[in-house]
Amino acid sequence: MNTQELINEAVMLPVEDRARLADSLLRSLNPPEAQIDEAWAELASRRLAELNSGKVKGISGQEVFHKIRQRFEK
Repeated sequence: MNTQELINEAVMLPVEDRARLADSLLRSLNPPEAQIDEAWAELASRRLAELNSGKVKGISGQEVFHKIRQRFEK
């Protein structure tokens, strides 16, 4: 089976199976690293705790995107 035949077969799979296949292929290109994943999870937990405690104030998505547009319009 060549690559195009494989692709043709894959696109006929149910959406859940295609998603699983795509995830597997992407992970094969860039395998997850446990230490990096743990560091990100720790950072996310710390930031969530800061938000929940009121130590930091969140910014609305609308404001974030406004600032990004301003930055790139220059």
